[in-house]
Amino acid sequence: MTREYPRPRLVVSRCIEFDPCRYDGSKIPSPTVARLREYADCIPVCPEVEIGLGIPRSTVRIVRTGGSDRLMQPATGRDVTEEMAAFAARFLDSLPPVEGFILKGGSPTSGTRNVRVYPSTEKSAAIAKSAGFFAREVLKRYPELPVEDELRLNNQRIRDHFLSAVFTLAAFRGVERTRDPQVLVQFHTDNKLLLLALSQKMLREMGRLVASRAAVEPGELFLRYRRMLSIALARAPRYTANVNVLLHALGYFADRISDEERAYCIRLIDRYKNGHATMAEPRGLLRSWVIRFREPYLMNQSFFAPYPAELVDLPGGITDRGRDVWNSREDPSS
Repeated sequence: MTREYPRPRLVVSRCIEFDPCRYDGSKIPSPTVARLREYADCIPVCPEVEIGLGIPRSTVRIVRTGGSDRLMQPATGRDVTEEMAAFAARFLDSLPPVEGFILKGGSPTSGTRNVRVYPSTEKSAAIAKSAGFFAREVLKRYPELPVEDELRLNNQRIRDHFLSAVFTLAAFRGVERTRDPQVLVQFHTDNKLLLLALSQKMLREMGRLVASRAAVEPGELFLRYRRMLSIALARAPRYTANVNVLLHALGYFADRISDEERAYCIRLIDRYKNGHATMAEPRGLLRSWVIRFREPYLMNQSFFAPYPAELVDLPGGITDRGRDVWNSREDPSS
């Protein structure tokens, strides 16, 4: 049951674990990015450095004036809105296919949410919150890709979904290259439980598409499937959906394990349900039974190991106490 994981391509803010290029010349530590660099192909970027603001540099801020937002440097009075827009377009135009983004939280260029918007360059209170200028273009161009900031990835449930999504999309990129409908059938089969947790509706629609593959031109087949897969992965699964899939998997072993083993598994599922543990505990136990009993339907299910095991035990707190994981476009602090 050893899985091979294609390396996802991720765009990462350069100040996160790569280079000391923040406005104050510092580098941001991130356990997730530090470990991910071993398993993903990262494309680092610092929009502010790329438009010539230097290291260190005076800070920039988003200023809302006349109904429009401008990117300003208060210390110099410099307006870099056009330079940033041009860089964002140029950089994103040049990208190869990517599976996701990890951007600097709170940055007026790269923050994906909750970036302060001010009424002027003078000292004042913020009047709104928004995404940063570079991040806005990312979110516009890649509305269905996983886009996170390094702070949110400290939440174990958010991180679990982000990693599941980018490694699933990377695997599909390899499937897509084959243009072979039978390879798509196998990919869909191997991801059924993962998709079941994400969206029963999308699983049914994707299943119908795969079943009608003979009547669909391969280019159209893979394009439509990719769109559906991206939509399914765009929102983290509800914890109740994960619980249902875990219990569904447990049912395969009902007559092969002891009452004590079953009760222990249910306790682990309840720990996850109540926000006291991650999916790793019950998922790991169930995976051990899949290997032990060689259960054919479950052997290749990505649900039990959606990304490398070395990424499971990263530090980070469980902050949602059993509630649904926030959508990647939402704010966990709201």
